Amino acid sequence: MAGFRALAQQVRNPRLVATQRRTALRKCLERFAPYGHRTTWHHLCTRAGFAAHDRNPDPERLMAALAELEEARTVWLAYERQFAARRRREKHDGIRQPSALDDWHRRTWGGCDIVPCASPQRHPAARLAVVLRRMIAAMEAGRPRRDCPVCGGTRFAWLPGSADCPAPGPACRECGVVAPASVLTPEALSAARTGGAGAFAAA
Repeated sequence: MAGFRALAQQVRNPRLVATQRRTALRKCLERFAPYGHRTTWHHLCTRAGFAAHDRNPDPERLMAALAELEEARTVWLAYERQFAARRRREKHDGIRQPSALDDWHRRTWGGCDIVPCASPQRHPAARLAVVLRRMIAAMEAGRPRRDCPVCGGTRFAWLPGSADCPAPGPACRECGVVAPASVLTPEALSAARTGGAGAFAAA
């Protein structure tokens, strides 16, 4: 089974037809998909300017989508290296109790569903790398906040788990990100539960 780098090389390969390069890009999302597979694909297509169902997209647009995905993957791999180094230091110092950051990292291990979104069509407009940096910074700060760590919105609705978004939690009604509960204050979580998913759908 080809890894992310090998698949990325196929996306870049001018000897392959556009449909093959598109398939290789879709397979890259089996290795790294920050919003989950379907939502990350929709995000990349939207930002690169081709339709999600287009079977023969412009190769230059495929390259643009790959560049954004690789940029985000570089951010995530750097974070994972820093996380591993921190845990080694903590274990050496006898700190064994997992933190909220440890729990988040365990659930996002492998680079999929790092920042789940409300639906495949509801996700931040910013580049993936920007969103990842903001979420990582919010988690590492360890201070619950009342606003969305990605866009700064202050309105949330609690979403139950679903096929589109398997992680239940408080979804930002501005950008669609389902934030880790540990990053929000009890007041923000309470307001999200009061609002309900119906309020989110109507936002």
